[in-house]
Amino acid sequence: MINIRLAIPLLLAMLSPNALATPAKLAIVIDDFGYRRHNEEQILQLPAAISVAILPNAPLSKEMAKKAHQQGHEILIHMPMEPISKQPLERDTLRPTMNKQEIQRIIAQAIHNVPNAKGMNNHMGSAMTSDLAAMQRVMGTLSHYQLYFLDSMTIGSSKATQAAQGTGVQVVKRKVFLDDDQSDAAVLKQFNLAVKMAQKNGSAIAIGHPHPSTVRVLQNRLPTLPADVVLVPVSALLPSAPPITLPSHENTQQKLPELTMAQRCPSPESINTINPTATYATVKNTVGASPLALSVYSYLAYCSASYQNLSPSKPMVKK
Repeated sequence: MINIRLAIPLLLAMLSPNALATPAKLAIVIDDFGYRRHNEEQILQLPAAISVAILPNAPLSKEMAKKAHQQGHEILIHMPMEPISKQPLERDTLRPTMNKQEIQRIIAQAIHNVPNAKGMNNHMGSAMTSDLAAMQRVMGTLSHYQLYFLDSMTIGSSKATQAAQGTGVQVVKRKVFLDDDQSDAAVLKQFNLAVKMAQKNGSAIAIGHPHPSTVRVLQNRLPTLPADVVLVPVSALLPSAPPITLPSHENTQQKLPELTMAQRCPSPESINTINPTATYATVKNTVGASPLALSVYSYLAYCSASYQNLSPSKPMVKK
């Protein structure tokens, strides 16, 4: 007979998201750092996995880069690039008409102004990023600095990914803008959309800005992320990034003691009352043929066989 009292906790443990799937990865980047100290310092108080993109010629660029680095946030250079629409531009905005040397000079200065940057994304830039030749000059320059490029996707016809081919520059793309509409309700809606996209596709990148409404939504919602979603820096979504595992609540630096058989498995008496094959059939009939059902069988069979190895003359499983 199956001991249901023992089997239920085991089933619940195996039904947890951590046991069944790799967590979805959500990266959030806050753009336009360098102008609003109070709001930006609020962002830096959020989890360190939040990435920040700093305008290289903003008055607070070096100060905020230093603070962000000290607090463990990943830093991007928020490189101004020319848009199609006519509007005021930052100093040293990259334009499609610029030659290779001018682009190299501007990017080198931006790297100097934003120390410890791991990547770059575009500020505006619909005209620049849609020009293949211009973006090839950008990617050729970035290849010398080992910076990745986050395409903010300010235009659907962006050529950033195509331009990076053969340069070694890794490119990822923004999926959601959090705060085109700065109302709390709209930001929350976009935040929830980003979470759902991460769950559906395995990962997603959302971009926001240090607006008060964005700060409030992140302060309220980040602590309640679903258990199957983990907040990551942008670099964790690069093709070369190692797999992400959910952080343990234990101190990972402390070596845990090796478990005894009694700690790994139920007691021999309990195992002797559980038939792994019958348990597998019951779970399979309940939840269907799945890794869960097979895992239940494998665990019980392991415990049964291990006890039998300890006491060969005394079978632990009833047939």
